[in-house]
Amino acid sequence: MEDNWVDFKMVKAAVSMQMLLERYKINWLRKSGKDLRGRCPIHKGDGQGAFNVNLTKNAFNCFSCQARGNVLDFVAAMEQCTVRDAALKLQGWYSISPPVTVATPKTKPVEKGMGEPVANKPLTFQLKGIDPNHPYLAGRGIGGETAETFGIGFFSGKGSMSGRVVIPIHDARGELVAYAGRAIDGSEPRYKLPVGFHKSLELFNLHRVTAQEVILVEGFFDCMKVWQSLNPFVVALMGNSLSQQQEQIITTRFKRVTILLDGDEAGRKAAEGIASRLIHKLHVRIKDLPDGKQPDEFPAEELAQILDSL
Repeated sequence: MEDNWVDFKMVKAAVSMQMLLERYKINWLRKSGKDLRGRCPIHKGDGQGAFNVNLTKNAFNCFSCQARGNVLDFVAAMEQCTVRDAALKLQGWYSISPPVTVATPKTKPVEKGMGEPVANKPLTFQLKGIDPNHPYLAGRGIGGETAETFGIGFFSGKGSMSGRVVIPIHDARGELVAYAGRAIDGSEPRYKLPVGFHKSLELFNLHRVTAQEVILVEGFFDCMKVWQSLNPFVVALMGNSLSQQQEQIITTRFKRVTILLDGDEAGRKAAEGIASRLIHKLHVRIKDLPDGKQPDEFPAEELAQILDSL
């Protein structure tokens, strides 16, 4: 749909913070070095120097309400809308037109049968007798409250997940769509997923996240350990690659993302690749971990300190 076209990079290149200050009639800011400072127009606080605009970098920051970012973030905060809606508003306000391009074939969706798009269907059952107090969980640093919240535990019943620690996976609506099974006896595969389940369509823990800022990690236990460290706004890729569907979820649901992947070569390379895909659509930052470390390996207190530094 032509009216829904948006090019974030083009909008940011075409619109400056100075143009927005003039549009919103923000004329009370005073020059401070290379920046402008004054009362925040977003939360309208009393702090006379809380709001800072860097015209060179086309960025803003409020030390009081913590709002910050580029022109898209500013309009989203002023209009109380999503970053995408902010970009659409800017296109309309300043008559920013899409470039003329040659049409190219669309990327094919994941297909089923004769082209029917795949979705992970809600399960018609729930596993019973899951033990959240199994010693394996304590050995991984997962507390009882966390295990209860996520519904994880050892499953001794019948079926393909028997003898594994099972982890419920929900879709964005909170519907249970799969169980992942973690081997605890060294058997392979280490993680077992049901046949027909497409992990590329989901982000683990997404249905519990209500904020517009999120931490992105690789695995289930990374996610649970971060959540346990009083940072509940965290989702997991269930791997270190970002699918097109996951990218769309992140860019439509969130304004800011912190990438916290494993501290190895694969994790760092994946983080850079993911950041390059998201950077033009929302505020992105990467948090590097020490060599060979991953989030779930840190004691709770140490992980909390790492996350507090974000």
